Amino acid sequence: MNRAPRSGWESGGCPVAGRTPRNGRRVWKVRWWEAGGARRSRLWPGRWARLTAPARRTMAQFLFEADLHGLLKLDTPIPNAPPARWQRKAKESGPGPSPVGVSPMKPANRSHSSSKTPSKTPGKSGSKIQSTPTKAGGDRYIPNRSTMQMEMANFLLTKENDPAEESPTKKEQQKAWAVNLNGFDVEEAKILRLSGKPQNAPEGYQNNLKVLYSQKMTPGSSRKNSRYIPSMPDRILDAPEIRNDYYLNLIDWSSQNFLAVALDNSVYLWNHASGEIIQLLQMEQPDVYISSVSWIKEGNYLAVGTSSAEVQLWDIQQQKRLRNMTSHCARVGTLSWNSYILSSGARTGHIHHHDVRVAEHHVATLAGHTQEVCGLKWSLDGRYLASGGNDNLVNVWPCTQGGGGDFAPVQTFTQHQGAVKAVAWCPWQMNVLATGGGTSDRHIRIWNVCSGACLSSVDAHSQVCSILWSTNYKEFISGHGFAQNQLVIWKYPTMTKVAELQGHTARILNLTMSPDGTTVASAAADETLRLWRCFEMDPIKKKEKEKANSAKSSIIHQSIR
Repeated sequence: MNRAPRSGWESGGCPVAGRTPRNGRRVWKVRWWEAGGARRSRLWPGRWARLTAPARRTMAQFLFEADLHGLLKLDTPIPNAPPARWQRKAKESGPGPSPVGVSPMKPANRSHSSSKTPSKTPGKSGSKIQSTPTKAGGDRYIPNRSTMQMEMANFLLTKENDPAEESPTKKEQQKAWAVNLNGFDVEEAKILRLSGKPQNAPEGYQNNLKVLYSQKMTPGSSRKNSRYIPSMPDRILDAPEIRNDYYLNLIDWSSQNFLAVALDNSVYLWNHASGEIIQLLQMEQPDVYISSVSWIKEGNYLAVGTSSAEVQLWDIQQQKRLRNMTSHCARVGTLSWNSYILSSGARTGHIHHHDVRVAEHHVATLAGHTQEVCGLKWSLDGRYLASGGNDNLVNVWPCTQGGGGDFAPVQTFTQHQGAVKAVAWCPWQMNVLATGGGTSDRHIRIWNVCSGACLSSVDAHSQVCSILWSTNYKEFISGHGFAQNQLVIWKYPTMTKVAELQGHTARILNLTMSPDGTTVASAAADETLRLWRCFEMDPIKKKEKEKANSAKSSIIHQSIR
């Protein structure tokens, strides 16, 4: 049952039935009425002059309470508010009845065929419409689910719950299998591995973030990646009466950590671990001197070449000579081992192969040089023998004979303009050879012995006496003569200088490396031996390398058994 709306007057919060006070002052009267359950009010000016201060305060409080009451009812329209969504749809549906009186709680009576969902966000202009790009590219990489390798992710998740412990040998085998099958190590793989590549951005596209994230670091915040290399030798040893002859090879370091040094007609052994010095031999004839020394790979036998064209074999444990091999007719200036085959180079330009197991030791002769052979080195895999001579030639010999029964070099390099004494094989690329020329050449060249190409060449600006490759870094070290008499560490393959080590006062004659690959010993004409710790490894990397080598050796022993 509907009631008629009530109305009346209020002044100062008191109903007065449409009458005004008789105090002679003008007041503001509030006309109020009820409609639809909401109480509305409006101020009407009276006939009196003005309100007093207490009356104004009372009226302001009344108006605030009335407005607050109206807001809390939540059933009155909000002034200056954007139209509701149903009202916007009604306007966009085309000409029709006015939406006045349409309730937001009830759908308007309009046909579904004539209505449609707006194609753009209301309130946005058409120029700012964002749509899904149809052209490939952009600044986002959207991965493809087919490249996520879900089977591998499932395997890794189930593998984490497997408590079984495996031996190091089995882990290494599984790692090798995983690398061969999957192309990566499973232990280092991620749960979700994305193997796809992002598409290229369209031509002309510029990413604003590239300016922010492609800036170079400031010098103060840049981190130095170079390691610390001591500029002073770790130890200096006296080498009195060492012969100042460029063509001789007078020092060598064994796998058992013994350093052999030839001083005129004697050979001394220095134990790097204990510092003990042993005189191994002394020639009987005073005019005969030691011209070369070389350790077998196992480190228990030492080969000695003399100026009297002899090649002697010594047992260091018994400290006695095992045999004396004579086949040359001039001094033997260089030696190199390949398992049980000992190769020797003489002043005549000939290279002889000696089988130390049999009585008839001379098994082959290589004739490829016209002058003295001063550099000789077998590759680590035993496939090639590199020789350098005073005739400026570098020959690469195979380990087996040719079809006619004779040995012929597979490569001959003629680019050097001076004697070639420094020859060294790369330990991680078996077909890469480094050679260095003498005073007339002063160049270091890197060769690919399979193709015969010169990979790189650098001017060392001084005589190159010896070259050694590092086993711990992608670097090699060279020893030089006049004028600086220095050692230079080179980065490979960029051939940039890493460091220069100076200290010798005369030209360097030979270089040799410790069995752990951290220390280089240099013998110079100033009658000193200097030990440089220039390839010291980081302790963490050293531990990882030892662990990998032990696991590899265990796999080899297991396969042999």
